[in-house]
Amino acid sequence: MHKNLHNEVINENQMFKFLILRKYRVFRHMLLICFSILVLFYSKPEYIEPFETYNRMIIFFMVMLLAYSNMYLFVPRFLFKNQYLNYALSVLAFIIFWSAIQKIYSYYFTPYLLPNDENEVNILSLSFIVLVLSIASAAVKLFQQWIMDTQLINELVKANARTELEQLKNQINPHFLFNMLNNANVLTQKDPEKASQVLLRLSDLLRYQLYDSSREKVLLTSDIHFLEDFLNLEKIRRDNFTFIISKEGSLSGVQIPPLLFISFAENAVKHNNDTTKSSFTNLFFEVKDDELIFQCINSKPLQKAVSQSGGLGLANIKRRLELLFPSTHSLKITDNEETFTVYLSIKL
Repeated sequence: MHKNLHNEVINENQMFKFLILRKYRVFRHMLLICFSILVLFYSKPEYIEPFETYNRMIIFFMVMLLAYSNMYLFVPRFLFKNQYLNYALSVLAFIIFWSAIQKIYSYYFTPYLLPNDENEVNILSLSFIVLVLSIASAAVKLFQQWIMDTQLINELVKANARTELEQLKNQINPHFLFNMLNNANVLTQKDPEKASQVLLRLSDLLRYQLYDSSREKVLLTSDIHFLEDFLNLEKIRRDNFTFIISKEGSLSGVQIPPLLFISFAENAVKHNNDTTKSSFTNLFFEVKDDELIFQCINSKPLQKAVSQSGGLGLANIKRRLELLFPSTHSLKITDNEETFTVYLSIKL
């Protein structure tokens, strides 16, 4: 999962950034304070001045105390830890506390009530106010926590995918090296000159694997050159082997993940060795309409081996393609009587 929907929304929506990023914390607090002041300013007065101002200051203080106690004490300590009873008891305790404060100052402010005032706050209306404020402030913290948890999950998924990709790529390298060193070992006894050519070309391949393939992206032309060196090595080892590498379209500047096609080429030469007739491996590359098309066609031996071990390379490349291009690639493998064909298309 490379482009998670939640992650895209979080990255693109400025409101989400405002709610979770620490650099906006001061602005969030100022917004809460200003909103509370505006609500109190436009609310209906209960007392004559200056006692109405005192009343609103007390209410403002209690609202701020509730909001910040809920966001930074009750919710993190109880709600996030699934201690729902303790959270409910904390809110209930605050209702009792606010009710006591309200009863005390209203007792002293009663002589200064405006005439015909019917807005005396009772325990039920106060409880409702506290519950609304608690739910609102808790919702903000829960929403923040949900966004941060979603980002963390996305980062873990991406980290795991990167780790798996590196493991898959590292499995390709030893697999390839084992085959080529084994070839060189055999040629050392049969044809020392050819063995020397194999080792020289192998050094070029190792240089590519150690340096260029360590990058996240490489030029397509570089990867094709690597395949050409690989197939030339096979041609040195087998006299009855031929290959073609065809390139069409604008390949210059196209970048791809490294070692993307070596498993197909390696599988092709591994399973087309035939002592009775010539064998071939043909690679076709084409770039058109922002799409890379790759085909690998290899001949099949007349006499099939009774048991063919391996399959690691193809299994790896299939998994890599799923991780790198989850919805932008198409892979088709056709196994005919005389040929084995791989067709791969990738949206660039």
